[in-house]
Amino acid sequence: MMQFLENSGRYLPLLLQGVGITIALTLAALVISTLLGLVWALMRYSGIAPLVFVSKAIVNTVRGIPILVQLFYIYFVLPEFGIDLSAFQAGALGLGLAYSCYMAENFRAGLEAIDKGQIEAAQSIGMKWSLMMRRVILPQAIRTVLPPYGNTMIMLLKDTSQASVITVAELTMRGKLVASSTFDNMTVYTLVALLYLALSVPLVILASYLERRFGAR
Repeated sequence: MMQFLENSGRYLPLLLQGVGITIALTLAALVISTLLGLVWALMRYSGIAPLVFVSKAIVNTVRGIPILVQLFYIYFVLPEFGIDLSAFQAGALGLGLAYSCYMAENFRAGLEAIDKGQIEAAQSIGMKWSLMMRRVILPQAIRTVLPPYGNTMIMLLKDTSQASVITVAELTMRGKLVASSTFDNMTVYTLVALLYLALSVPLVILASYLERRFGAR
């Protein structure tokens, strides 16, 4: 035990550098996935045939390709088309695009949970679509969306580890580097697991708070 604590004190500063990058990558991917997911969901909800078709095609295509393959494609293939991204940018874009499909399904479930009678009432008083979305639909959809949204955030945090394959120096990559140089796999990966747990707990608390704040049940 004393050896574990002593080694942990040496390894922890190196691993914490990866924690900062993991947090930044999670936030960047979360913003991208939320915005894109909302766009895909609104296109699907619009009822306009071309938009519905495009939304379904994007969601089904992206969901059918493993995240690792998407990361490889963005980082290694896009430069051949003149699109050069750093490893961090490629990781954020790849994770954001992949998770936008799960976000889209969350948002779509929330939108479709709205009572059709309220929509018809809003339309009957001449409320425009954009105003109806802001005043009637989205505020109520939030209650349905928040529980799965919180779970998706936690999944996204853990999946940032996949960005290590394109050399993003996040927590998992830092752990690999430290373990390969010290051969102390037990201590290093125990610390990595505990750090991921420490990052996940605040998200669980935040999701619970949002559910209470917006009256989700």
